[in-house]
Amino acid sequence: MKPMSLAAAFRRISGLTGLSRILGFLRDIAFAAFLGAGPAADAFLVALKLPNMFRRLTAEGALANAFVPSFAEVRDADGSGPAMRLAGEVQTTLLLVLTGLVVTGEIMMPSVIALLAPGFVETPDRLDAAVRLARVTFPYLPMISLVAFWAALANAHDRFSAAALMPVIFNICLIAGAVLIPVYGSASAEQLVAGAPMGERAMPLALGLLVAGVLQLVFMGAVLIRAGIMPAWYLPQLAPAARRMWRRFVTASAGAVAMQINLIVDLVLASLIGVGAISWLYYADRIVQLPLGVIGIALGTALLPRLSAQFRADDLAPVRQTLADAMTFASFFVLPASVALVMIGPDIITGLFRYGAFSMADAQASGVALAAYAIGLPGHFLVKILQPAFYADHRPGLVLGVSVAMVATNIILSLSLMPHFGHVGLALATSISGLLAAVALMAAA
Repeated sequence: MKPMSLAAAFRRISGLTGLSRILGFLRDIAFAAFLGAGPAADAFLVALKLPNMFRRLTAEGALANAFVPSFAEVRDADGSGPAMRLAGEVQTTLLLVLTGLVVTGEIMMPSVIALLAPGFVETPDRLDAAVRLARVTFPYLPMISLVAFWAALANAHDRFSAAALMPVIFNICLIAGAVLIPVYGSASAEQLVAGAPMGERAMPLALGLLVAGVLQLVFMGAVLIRAGIMPAWYLPQLAPAARRMWRRFVTASAGAVAMQINLIVDLVLASLIGVGAISWLYYADRIVQLPLGVIGIALGTALLPRLSAQFRADDLAPVRQTLADAMTFASFFVLPASVALVMIGPDIITGLFRYGAFSMADAQASGVALAAYAIGLPGHFLVKILQPAFYADHRPGLVLGVSVAMVATNIILSLSLMPHFGHVGLALATSISGLLAAVALMAAA
């Protein structure tokens, strides 16, 4: 089968990603209207962060970046049989490890939430709600991780559409959960964290997440079976190809873990600022993720298999041209988007989310954070484009070094800026550290 061009792959991924982002906005509009930026919203966002932090190791990062080049190498050298054997071993290992992690997490959930959001300890109702919700959302981790692995396998066969459709399923299920929020509890924002199980207003969102995981598994599995590329379940044998892949994963995951430390630091500090800070940053981040997700992640996903093939050909000229084309294309979108979000960020937040329980004060606080996040948008774009090149060239150690430096910079800046600018200081620290990471990767490239 002739490899899909970068432009064709990008169009296919970005179209579905764009649909997903639109649905995501509808989801967040409903979320803001029914929960606002109060204690229940903070509790649910902390519960949602937990599976998402681990998910990024597989769905958007280390495992996919380690597996796709390794799978392509084995397929080119030994044929599809050994390559699918490698996929089967990785699949089994992934499910076993993550199932054990979920069982451990469920048992230790109160301590985990207290570590992630120490500010909740002072408000037991908020802590209790977050623990209840997290125990419902955490089983989503093995489901979405397996889906993400299957998506990486599909991408390695130039089948991008099914993987890009997964967030659409996610958002539809969360919208359905948001619509059911009024069924649970009263309309008073101060009463949204009632102690009764299933009485918390955010519980329909948590249950919607589990439904999304099941539907994503069924759909992605059906796609692989139909295409004839569903791997069998093999017990891990740690053959040379598998050992190489897991070594790459460990190195790459260290970089991904470093990035998650950024999120944990922001979450811990935001919980200490007070009620609403976690939600203000969440809504601002949702807006800035639209251009980053539609273009940056779509380009990064399409680039990885293409760059892997170009590096194996041992000719750097096509690699440079591919990266140059990607950066030129992205610049036409990212620079105007960044300027617009800085200039009219508060107006965007007000227009999208100022309904129901989401007050004007919430909109203003989130809008200023959006402007701060938008400053770093060009840097985050470059990181999304350049990282696949280093993974394809089997240089994850360089990405790790940049990621660690970025984390250190973010922590220092967050601690320095938060006393003066509150939650906006956390957004500024994220932007500045992202810009510096992009400069470092550009210099290395």
